[in-house]
Amino acid sequence: MTARLSPLSPHGIMAQQRGRILFAIVALIALLLPPLPAWAQQAPQLSYIRDAEIEYDIRTMVTPLMRAASLDPDAVNFVLIQDNNVNAFVAGGMNLFIYTGLLQYTDNPSQLVGVIAHELGHIAGGHLVRGTEAMRNASTGAILGMIAGLAAGILSKNAQAGMGALGGAQELAARNFFSFSRAQEGTADAAGMHFLDDAGFSSRGMLEFMRKLKGQEYMPNDRQEEFVRTHPLTQDRVNAIAEHVEHSPLTSKKLPAEYDDMHARIKAKLLGFLQPENALLRFTDRDPRLTARYARAIALYRTNRLDKALALTDTLIREEPDNPFFHELRGQMLYENSRIPESIAAYRRSVTLLPASALLQAAFGNALLQSNAAADLDESVTHLQESVRIEPHTPSTWRSLATAWGRKAEIGGDKIYRGMATYALAEEALAHDAPDEAQKTGGTSIQIAAAELALLGAGAGYPLG
Repeated sequence: MTARLSPLSPHGIMAQQRGRILFAIVALIALLLPPLPAWAQQAPQLSYIRDAEIEYDIRTMVTPLMRAASLDPDAVNFVLIQDNNVNAFVAGGMNLFIYTGLLQYTDNPSQLVGVIAHELGHIAGGHLVRGTEAMRNASTGAILGMIAGLAAGILSKNAQAGMGALGGAQELAARNFFSFSRAQEGTADAAGMHFLDDAGFSSRGMLEFMRKLKGQEYMPNDRQEEFVRTHPLTQDRVNAIAEHVEHSPLTSKKLPAEYDDMHARIKAKLLGFLQPENALLRFTDRDPRLTARYARAIALYRTNRLDKALALTDTLIREEPDNPFFHELRGQMLYENSRIPESIAAYRRSVTLLPASALLQAAFGNALLQSNAAADLDESVTHLQESVRIEPHTPSTWRSLATAWGRKAEIGGDKIYRGMATYALAEEALAHDAPDEAQKTGGTSIQIAAAELALLGAGAGYPLG
């Protein structure tokens, strides 16, 4: 599992033409009102993680739903947000964001599948586009109200009057937006239940999850789970789901048994990585269950007890020698403790077992790259190329590929590799959504390198633009 910070803005950004107006408003607010406390001045950021196993398991569980929704399973991206809040949302097209808190909050895979079915209802219903328009309208109202509020404060020389008007404008805009959202939520529920029916799944998990959260609507906002705050939950919605479950012939149908195992391992893995001390308390060394030993192995590694972690991981591998994620875990433990040759062997086995995983290909390629052995360099390039072929928009993999090609240029002095290193850096910039930087970095080297590779017959098998 890897983690990194990313300044995501998943709920939409105002149109650029309002930028100057907002800047003027902020400047006026700064004159009228006292400084904000330090915590309020921090720009919000979301921490997201990548994990080959969790992403693979979620995709496996919900692929039947995506097909029922007439969505291309390969086109839907699952993004894991490291946050203890319970939430999930769609943003930026076919991107489904899932908080780790939601994964840990669900009691069974049926609840998780039910939540994702609801979110797929938003995607299939085009709610993101409609929600953007609603947010734009709400924001317009807020801006006009803020201007009026500021004018009132300035004319009356009363900052409190300005603040009152600002608060009223913001509340009105929020009320307008969420009144639109309530209709969307009910529609997404109905679509999600339809997808569950078509996939042959019960909607009972969706009902269980909604009932778990229903009582929170009467709590103060700061005590509610984020899902309740961002997905207006009404009794009518719960009643509609209950009515469907009561009359569905699929109500008592269970999900495939392997889903239970996947869900249990997801929760154990998250606990081991994110709360290792709690994992060691919850799962003692006398607990014989595989999920318990899995969580303990990860937690021991996270608390710098490598020898015990490796020993326990080896017992898992002996039980499931064809599990690519156990080999990946062993590789990660060794790699991060500078035992590169041993990590290469573990990663090699994981990639052999699951070659279609971009994350495993990248991890293996990076381990080979870090060996600093000339004999490993070509193999490193091969696996990094395969990773970007599967996932063309991962900046870190392009950066590693640029490093690998740069080293090949140093060894052989061949300008084709210098061109490809520049090309990879340009692709990294594009993956970071920085086209200007990509043009500045790559320039015409992209076209030169692509043409030379095409002439040499070396361009097949990975993207060149």
